[in-house]
Amino acid sequence: MQHLLTAGAQRALKQAELIAHTSAQTNLDAIHLLAALANEESRAAEILLTHKIEPVMILAEFQLEIPDESSSDAEENQPLELSEALRDYPALKEILNSALEHASQADVSTEIGSEHLLWGLLNVEGKHTQWLNTRGNLSAQSLKQSIHAQQHQADPIDVDFAFRTVPTTINDQTHILRTIDAAANRLREGLRVVEDYLRFTLDDAHLMGILKTTRHQLADALKFIGPESLIASRDTLNDVGTAISTTSEFDRQTLEHLLQANLKRVQEATRTLEEFSKLISVEAASIFKQMRYSFYTLEKSVLGCLNNQQKLKDCRLYLLVTESLCHHGSGPAIRESLAAGVGIVQIREKEMTDRQLLEHGKRAREWTRETGAILIMNDRPDLAVAIDADGVHVGQDELPVREVRQIVGPRHMIGVSTHNIEQARKAVLDGADYLGVGPTFPTTTKLFEAHEYAGLKFIQQVAAEITLPWFAIGGINEDNLEQTFQAGAQRVAVSSAICGHEQPGQITKKLLEQFPS
Repeated sequence: MQHLLTAGAQRALKQAELIAHTSAQTNLDAIHLLAALANEESRAAEILLTHKIEPVMILAEFQLEIPDESSSDAEENQPLELSEALRDYPALKEILNSALEHASQADVSTEIGSEHLLWGLLNVEGKHTQWLNTRGNLSAQSLKQSIHAQQHQADPIDVDFAFRTVPTTINDQTHILRTIDAAANRLREGLRVVEDYLRFTLDDAHLMGILKTTRHQLADALKFIGPESLIASRDTLNDVGTAISTTSEFDRQTLEHLLQANLKRVQEATRTLEEFSKLISVEAASIFKQMRYSFYTLEKSVLGCLNNQQKLKDCRLYLLVTESLCHHGSGPAIRESLAAGVGIVQIREKEMTDRQLLEHGKRAREWTRETGAILIMNDRPDLAVAIDADGVHVGQDELPVREVRQIVGPRHMIGVSTHNIEQARKAVLDGADYLGVGPTFPTTTKLFEAHEYAGLKFIQQVAAEITLPWFAIGGINEDNLEQTFQAGAQRVAVSSAICGHEQPGQITKKLLEQFPS
């Protein structure tokens, strides 16, 4: 059974989060929820006032601040389920579960309201419970009795008019079915345009495969509506929308512009399908909702491929630098390889202290900036921001892309190491800006078991599916570089091949000469 929260309860949870942030307190706590409940126009606020507890008293007692009204507007006014609230506000888990327990005791099915949140808050011991009991003689038991009394004291309101119900007619449903039919056709058309772009322009089998599955989802959803009813309700000749057009409909300046227009068309059509199908089939509406969210992810992945292809178009050779591997030290290795044509450098140090790494990173930032090269920090999003690097690279055991993005922001690149095709596919959808693909050959920079080497087969798999920029990595040198290209790689990352060479600049030039023109 799904348990929804009322609009007042949703607003209170959101404002509690904002109060914690405004008050410069990193951990969301019960006191923030108490202040939010008192400040909201809700049943909880009414109960607090009857006990002579006002918002200003709570703010003063717990040294909190209420955020500006402009910062508290919710993006969407959609029903919030308890499971989603538990996920978004884990610190309030015990309070939310107590609120559910109280709401479930009602005689009739009810949503979790602000009064239930207040009861859950009182039912969880903390500094707030003693203060509420002392200041306003308010406890979980007294509140429970108060809520129960309110639920049974309300009398019907006398009115001088009567409501007249009008049953849904066949004609009404015809209009709904016409709308669904038109939106489904619009969705199919938009999907076909995007699919053809992925197939013939981007040449991305992975993303095209994801898009194809949505056709099956569409067919499954329409089964709940009734395909025959949709066809019978269609009336294209009398559709007033067919005679209306704007000049922007015919304005497609580039292939990317065309792609974006049809991605938006797909999303808009899915939203129409979701809303109107609620009047006929909840099952269909649920499928359309899932499709809509998947299209948001698809849009991000497709546009991410295009943007990062442009960012990395001149980056064919990627240098991973470790001080201990460099013949003359990392400074000469970086400077000479940059002068010879390396387009992207990663600082990959495991033994330096944070302070040493910070200073080393700042020097590398100056050198890469002078040549227009990209600088990446390995594993450390915090230091990537501190040295103003272009991005950060993480492995499968480090922070996920979502958490890294929250640290570095939208303008920094995020690279992800992948060791099999499933990891590569996932990284694309997670929002990685480029991939490391390997290990291709045995390497001295990182230990792997013999069975863990992905090898050239993995290179072939990624080359056949994925167009997000990726670099073959792992034991690549002057002797096996050609094999890597034959397997389908267009970009490679090396470490010892350059760092361990007596003349980093010279070997860099030799490696670049082997790249296909």
